[in-house]
Amino acid sequence: MKTRASISVLMGLMLSAGLSNAADAPTATLPYTPGLDVSSMDRTADPCVDFYQFACGGWQKNNPIPDDQPRWSVYGKATQDNQRYLWGILQGLAERTDARDPRQTQLGDYFAACMNEEAVEKRGVEPLATDLARIAAMNSVKELPATLARLQFDTASSGFFFGFGSNQDFADSSSVIAFAVAGGLGLPDRDYYLKTDAKSQSIRDKYVAHIATMMKLLGDSDELARRSAAAVMTIETALASASLSMVDKRDPYKSFHKMNGKQLRALTPSFDWNQYLKGVGADRVTKFNVTEPEFFKAFDDLLKSSNLHDIKTYMRWHLVKSAAPHLSSPFVAENFSFFSQTLRGVPQLKPRWKRCVAMVDTQLGEALGQEFVNRNFSPALKQKTLHMTRQIEQAFEEDVNKLSWMSAATKKRALEKLHTVVNKIGYPDKWRDYSKFVVARHDYFGNVQRGNVFESRRDIAKIGKPLDRSEWSMTPPTVNAYYNPQMNDINFPAGVLQPPLYDPAMDDAPNYGNTGSTIGHELTHGFDDEGRQYDAKGNLKDWWTDKDRKEFDDRAQCIVDQYAQYTIVDEIKINSKLTLGEDIADLGGLVLGWMAWKMEVAGKKLESRDGLTPDQRFFVGYSQWACENSRPDDLRARALTDPHSPGKYRVNGLMVNMPEFQQAFSCKTGQPMVAEKRCKVW
Repeated sequence: MKTRASISVLMGLMLSAGLSNAADAPTATLPYTPGLDVSSMDRTADPCVDFYQFACGGWQKNNPIPDDQPRWSVYGKATQDNQRYLWGILQGLAERTDARDPRQTQLGDYFAACMNEEAVEKRGVEPLATDLARIAAMNSVKELPATLARLQFDTASSGFFFGFGSNQDFADSSSVIAFAVAGGLGLPDRDYYLKTDAKSQSIRDKYVAHIATMMKLLGDSDELARRSAAAVMTIETALASASLSMVDKRDPYKSFHKMNGKQLRALTPSFDWNQYLKGVGADRVTKFNVTEPEFFKAFDDLLKSSNLHDIKTYMRWHLVKSAAPHLSSPFVAENFSFFSQTLRGVPQLKPRWKRCVAMVDTQLGEALGQEFVNRNFSPALKQKTLHMTRQIEQAFEEDVNKLSWMSAATKKRALEKLHTVVNKIGYPDKWRDYSKFVVARHDYFGNVQRGNVFESRRDIAKIGKPLDRSEWSMTPPTVNAYYNPQMNDINFPAGVLQPPLYDPAMDDAPNYGNTGSTIGHELTHGFDDEGRQYDAKGNLKDWWTDKDRKEFDDRAQCIVDQYAQYTIVDEIKINSKLTLGEDIADLGGLVLGWMAWKMEVAGKKLESRDGLTPDQRFFVGYSQWACENSRPDDLRARALTDPHSPGKYRVNGLMVNMPEFQQAFSCKTGQPMVAEKRCKVW
């Protein structure tokens, strides 16, 4: 019998599974929103009291959270606009019957298979039959390594105990080694299992009920499902208790424990690594980074203390959890009911087209990215972004040279690192080859599995091979950007360089406030509390003098103390040790964006527009990227897991530290947007 939540979600699924309404249709062009939108402002607010309300109050009022979203933001809306545009591309490719190149055929066939909901419904739970049989066939815990390897790398199901893959050696960034990574949890973070407040206990109770419901969908009786859910919770709680916290994971030294095969096997004598490595195709690997040795010791204890039935139950759960979004509607509905409704407060499942576009982007992202870039990213836009990036780097160099607290020796090393940063703009120089990924037009679940296997095999094949520094970790249509400390590169996909985030039709002030500060944000990540621990080559290596390290830490502590005072929701404050890296990057990025803009407009005559001076337009342009509305449950979840502060404090938390802002809006001492003690790291 289905729960009430499952029935209501299933009804919504059935109603939304068919044709989209007229307002929810693919588009042939990306919609235009100006880089500074005066309708998004609240002119009744005093910018010196609450600048976020002044810059974003109109946006918040005019943009309620859609029913299929946990939160809604300028970035979220831009992402949806890109998705709707990609929907148009994919639908067109799926419908074409003329000759297409292999890449377009893959894209069209994958999307067509995903959108064929009738075929998915007919299969029900049948796609899991082979893997469920593999688990059932285990006769002892000694067979776990071989079974786990097949599940992780023959079907690429996820969530079983730990992760295994490739990454750069923290001590030698040019070397790619194997990583064994703590995992195995169904809830988003270990604190969900360990916190003792009433809300956390309620979530755990609902999680156990959700597991039981999923087990019943697999065919278990009510009593067996109840016992199975309890067994899963016991195992996951033991794993959570041995896992690092989110804050601890921000310290790279706590996640770097290089071992050889003998040391790895000694860590978990009950788990035959030789069997496992042979199964994943890594039997010749000799170097490993074990991110959390204490976790793997606990994993070994678990194998010794748990009975075979409970281990198999745990594996059945993680198999169905991983597969649920791609199965028939009862599984999709129940998965959504807990992970979106309960955890995030989302009332409605995303329409199928959004889920299918997202899956194509996940599994064929660079093939889809070529379609996006060919239509929406000009060479001129790339050159303008590179121009801004070089100005940001020049501003950072000037800033470092002026620092009174940093010694000449550390400045030299900082500038060495700055001068070796690689700027990746728009899309990769070399596109990924998907020719070995077999896509079938009438087999959606099979496509998902084959796509996962393709990626996991590609990842494992990197171990021991020369590092490919041209690789990206985001697809071109993505509305985001990142800095990679081991690559020492900043990456700006084409998707984040579209209006309103970068607007070629707009004056320089909002563009430098928004995109310029975002470039500065990513560059500053190379010198935040985590990034600063890597050298110019991307190696985890201390290049700071003791005095300079203390000076940095003192300035970072100012930011920790500031953000710890901000309330996220109810009584929950920002975990400012978790958000420190992003908070440092936000402030550093805004400072650098301002400096670069002043370089760009030096000697030019600037005029006010829309009742705002050029300086005011810079700060409003910066702030409007952060306009957002969030559901309370989503805020609670993000408080535990998100290293970013809420949008309001990514604006107001910076302005109180910017004398240029206070001058631009004539703010007086004692007003809320003027801090008694200003924080500044870079």
